[in-house]
Amino acid sequence: MNNDLYNHDLEPDVDMPAEFIERQNRHSAKVSESADSFIPRRQFLKMSGIAGGGLVLAFSLSRSPRAKAAHHGESDSTEFSPNAFIQIKPDGTIVIAAKNPEVGQGIKTFLPMIIAEELEVPWESVTVEQSAIDAKRFGPQSAGGSQSTPRNWDPLRQAGAVARAMLIAAAAKTWGVSESKCNADQGFIINESNGKKLSYAELATTAASLPIPDGKTVPLKKRSEYKILGKFIPGVDNQALVTGQPLFGIDQQLPGLLHAVYVKCPSFGGTVNSANLDAIKARPGIVDAFVLEGNGVDNELSAGVAILAKSTYEAFQAEKALQVDWNHDPASKESWTDFQKQAREITSKPGKATEEQGDFSAAQSEAKTVVESFYTYPFLSHSNLEPQNCTAWFRDGKMELWAPSQTPQSIAGMLSKLLDIDQSNIEVNQLRIGGGFGRRLLNDFACEAAAIAHKVDAPVKLMWNRESDLAHDFYRVGGFHNLTGALDSKGRLTGLQDRTIVYTPAGGDGKRPVRGGNVRASNIQCPEIPNVRIEANSLPLQIPAGWWRAPSSCSLAWVFQSFVHELAVAAKRDHLEFLLEQFGEPRWLKKGKANVFNTERAINVTKLAAEKGDWGKPMKKRQGRGLSFYFSHLGYFAEIAEITVDSSNNVKVDRVVVAADVGMLLNKSGGENQVEGSVIDGISTLADQEITFENGAVKESNFDTYPLLRMSAQPNIEIHWLTSDYSPTGLGEPAFPPLAAAVTNAIHQATGKRIRAMPISKEGFKIV
Repeated sequence: MNNDLYNHDLEPDVDMPAEFIERQNRHSAKVSESADSFIPRRQFLKMSGIAGGGLVLAFSLSRSPRAKAAHHGESDSTEFSPNAFIQIKPDGTIVIAAKNPEVGQGIKTFLPMIIAEELEVPWESVTVEQSAIDAKRFGPQSAGGSQSTPRNWDPLRQAGAVARAMLIAAAAKTWGVSESKCNADQGFIINESNGKKLSYAELATTAASLPIPDGKTVPLKKRSEYKILGKFIPGVDNQALVTGQPLFGIDQQLPGLLHAVYVKCPSFGGTVNSANLDAIKARPGIVDAFVLEGNGVDNELSAGVAILAKSTYEAFQAEKALQVDWNHDPASKESWTDFQKQAREITSKPGKATEEQGDFSAAQSEAKTVVESFYTYPFLSHSNLEPQNCTAWFRDGKMELWAPSQTPQSIAGMLSKLLDIDQSNIEVNQLRIGGGFGRRLLNDFACEAAAIAHKVDAPVKLMWNRESDLAHDFYRVGGFHNLTGALDSKGRLTGLQDRTIVYTPAGGDGKRPVRGGNVRASNIQCPEIPNVRIEANSLPLQIPAGWWRAPSSCSLAWVFQSFVHELAVAAKRDHLEFLLEQFGEPRWLKKGKANVFNTERAINVTKLAAEKGDWGKPMKKRQGRGLSFYFSHLGYFAEIAEITVDSSNNVKVDRVVVAADVGMLLNKSGGENQVEGSVIDGISTLADQEITFENGAVKESNFDTYPLLRMSAQPNIEIHWLTSDYSPTGLGEPAFPPLAAAVTNAIHQATGKRIRAMPISKEGFKIV
């Protein structure tokens, strides 16, 4: 059937920053070599005359159509500034720049791998260097929305292929033979006529003197020819990580560095009346303390008290002694308890449909069986293990920052307005990030560090402690879903209704959801349901909300995949059979002319998970096997969880089987890391995590009240890749959404208890 509800996006939320929502329509079709996805010839530049000779090939990603779409107002000037580059030195060293932030997702490794593959060099000969932050030179530099891979796949392949073609041309010129007689092989050009070979190092200087070929005419390697991509390649920073090298923001050291903390009102939006600043300044090691008024923008600078000290310890101790008279008049008065009461009341009554297909009321009245359930999940913190931090140094009218940010290019614009500094005088240095998960898409910590540094004559390192990190996050919003499903006499799903809550910014028009707060009919991902009704009732929210790993999908997958299982049980049908029926015939679902969801890929990964996960195999008493599927961020994932529940309702997740289709897997090491991390993160979130608040202040303060999963609770994780001919997609997010429903569906099979609230500790279960 043609499901019009799929005219809504199944990719990252539309309210995400522009650089994360460039539509990747070409990745909804099989791999093509269309010219418009490549870099025009004029955007390549050779740079000869470097010290010692050799070849440096620069290429502009900022001029590509997709990159330019993310930077509105950028000049269309043809002036070229060299940026991302391949450097081949006369000693044989090959340097490839990595342009995007590394958050642990492996981007610093596998983007250069794409270039190295087409360049046809052994990975062992490659040195990877982190690039500077410069939007005009490098195009979009960000880590979010699982977009780095799909955005860069074609341009980086072409860049490597152009460099390879230039080296072939250099060899042909040297030997006086046709280029067709020369082949590249692992850093050498081979003369087919006589078997002679020349190294890239020997050819680099000659290549630098040749014209750049038209990238549209340069052939790309076939996947069957790949020698690097698809292999298990360790991360380029692994050695530095295990030996404790200073890669992170928290590691930064500068001459005369001062250490800062910034204390904000416990209730969001509160301001400072007064503080015991003189007493704080008199403490040992304290250099200064002062109030910053803030600019009233939640993701920039909130009002607070800055304390500067000679050491982090002294700053933290002074923070404990700080006494502030807070002005709570503008602060949030919101309560999680009140939200729960309001949501149940609102969703218990009929409302106005925000999306509708068919006639749900008729389907409900004609149904043989009607299933009604109320699902709820809490607000969550990002809790990245490296708390927020930033080092800033204001000198000679210029601001320099060392910022562990997922969106470093946005910082200069924010600070320019905040501190009245020309953007050209703001430099942001790119660092490895100790966990982001969406938290560092927002740069409040960078604004705080810069605002403090702007007032002192020394470099400043701002450091949050864990308590600050939990108390001043941008939280994944909690949710409420009053669901009704209609089943006919044959046990087929004929209708589904969701009366839900969508938060909107307090003081706004009540129409636009908060960050990561969208709920759409397309999130159900059961295109065969003929009658669907969504009632999205809005509630204003002052508590800061943010994008959280797999925005929206991270919570909605659990709701809808749990309810589909609940409906299958009510229909007395096998869950696998029932779920596959919801996909219908293999086909593309469309948004206009663009393909957005492929039911064949969904069917295939679901069947693969069932096969590898022993679906239908008998289990012992109080053991269960649960299934879940979800498509998000261009990735198709199905997961099966096997669990054991003891008589005290302690749950052991024994095994999780993951089936994945992300097109071509670029790096098995990075891919396995992302999937395993998503599974563990999913179990941790499901187990006992929630953020609650009263009077606009968060109650949880550290990992004793917001626990992370213990190593002893980690399951055996099996990953099965369904390799397809589609372009590769990102892996930082899509493995997360299916996990929770797989576990709770398994708990139902083991115990007969239906879990309808997260965390499951609220339902009397404990993951051990």
